[in-house]
Amino acid sequence: MKELSPDDRPREKLLRHGATALGDNELVAVVLGSGRHRTSALGVANELLKAHGGLHGLVRTSAGALSRVAGIGDAKAAQVLAAIELGRRALTRAPAARMQLLRPGDAAAYLLPVFGSRVAEQFGVVLLDTKHRVMRTVIVATGGLNATMVEPREVYREAVLGAAAAIVVFHNHPSGDPTPSPDDFALTRRLTAAGFLMGIDLVDHIILGDARYFSFKEVGRL
Repeated sequence: MKELSPDDRPREKLLRHGATALGDNELVAVVLGSGRHRTSALGVANELLKAHGGLHGLVRTSAGALSRVAGIGDAKAAQVLAAIELGRRALTRAPAARMQLLRPGDAAAYLLPVFGSRVAEQFGVVLLDTKHRVMRTVIVATGGLNATMVEPREVYREAVLGAAAAIVVFHNHPSGDPTPSPDDFALTRRLTAAGFLMGIDLVDHIILGDARYFSFKEVGRL
């Protein structure tokens, strides 16, 4: 980045003015650290963001997809993925906080930063105590790009083993659109019936998109 003045080089700019002063491409350039022959880290960062549709697309990618951009090898791909994962973890509360999920929005705020931008579909369960405080979160199934097969017995096995009084189930739509499918409605009905028999309250079923969610409780389907 010798062609840029010191004040315009992403790393120096961050140190002088703070991370909030940097654009998305500059932050990615700092993570990359260096570019390739005749192309600066900022230039590679611009290509990377363009190839993946911006920062929002970058959080949904894989190491293999990152490496298709010239100048991104395994090491740089790992750096980018590590930075994304650190960001996800920084947005989650520490387990000691025992977050309480009283409304669908609470559950969405808890789950979206971690599970809302996954490439593959995952189905999980949040175990809650009698006051609907989070005990722990468990992924019970991981599917391909479009579907996950889930059985109620797998969900409630986790609830019984964890001594949960209630649960919130969730899954993500890799497309980014949280609109439920007919299969999602059918699964919710099966989980509700199983929970009634088990004596474990199914509080909600949340579908996660990129930055949106769908709550079966909010629309009166629970």
